Amino acid sequence: MKKILIIEDETSIAELEKDYLEISNFQVEIESSGDIGLQKAKTKNYDLIIVDIMLPEVSGFEICKEIRKTQNIPIIMVSAKKEDIDKIRGLGLGADDYITKPFSPGELVARVKAHLIRYERLVGSSFREKQELIVNGLRIDKSSRRVYVDENEVFLTGKEFDLLQLLVENSNRVFTKNELFDKVWGIDSTGDIATVTVHVRKLREKIEKEPSNPEYIETVWGVGYRLKP
Repeated sequence: MKKILIIEDETSIAELEKDYLEISNFQVEIESSGDIGLQKAKTKNYDLIIVDIMLPEVSGFEICKEIRKTQNIPIIMVSAKKEDIDKIRGLGLGADDYITKPFSPGELVARVKAHLIRYERLVGSSFREKQELIVNGLRIDKSSRRVYVDENEVFLTGKEFDLLQLLVENSNRVFTKNELFDKVWGIDSTGDIATVTVHVRKLREKIEKEPSNPEYIETVWGVGYRLKP
């Protein structure tokens, strides 16, 4: 049974989410405080985390940022804020999805299932033969979804890894932002191509020695991005 952590300080919302998820055969824990929720997320094994942005003690943004330092599990961010800047910030910190309140509990369950299926498809393949992609000091272990720069591991979010793998496997091909969004996030995903720009910037911060003068991911002005030839 998949285990889900809900970090939400509005009890009625948290309990409603929990009820719908348990009906769908998920094991669910609720935590109302940001600091305790973060501690649980870092020390216990969950398959997915649902986190509100506005929390006491530690914000959802900070929780997402800290989790992404060590884990790639799906994170769904929930907020009453509808501003694009909050959505972009959440996705930039590593959230896999962003839902604005009020929302249908059925929609939340559907998104949870979709992200778990996608995550299992990408990482639940330990039976596969180990595969590596190596480019100028950059090493990508596809089977374990781990990335190393000069043999120093860097921790990427699920979408960052997918984006990097796509570019490396199609070296020297220029992808438009729309193509990258469709291939990595899926053509039916919510969001917009601004997400691609945010994730490319985050990737560069993690794998490039000089993000402003990238060695790996090149901007082709007016078109999109490619892995440098």
